[in-house]
Amino acid sequence: MAKMVVMYEEPKDKEKFDEHYFNVHVPLGRKIPNIIKDSVHRVVGSQNTHLNLYLITILEFENMEKLQEAFASPEAKLAEEDGPNLFQYLEKPPIITIID
Repeated sequence: MAKMVVMYEEPKDKEKFDEHYFNVHVPLGRKIPNIIKDSVHRVVGSQNTHLNLYLITILEFENMEKLQEAFASPEAKLAEEDGPNLFQYLEKPPIITIID
């Protein structure tokens, strides 16, 4: 199984971030092919970091090949193009990790 983990730090405008994230960005992301499971988690605490984490999103794929195929799709490009609309509510872009 391959996963993409996206970690967002606390937004400068939580209300506008949440509105755009849940009403625009998540629906775009759910159109990306090959996702077998997606989840969004609110961070209630973290240790051993200076980051003020707010949300963590996990996208799960059957394998790395399916993940790479998904992110080469037109649907992924649309979600990526929406990034700046979402990032305007953040101090810095999210941390994105790929794990296998």
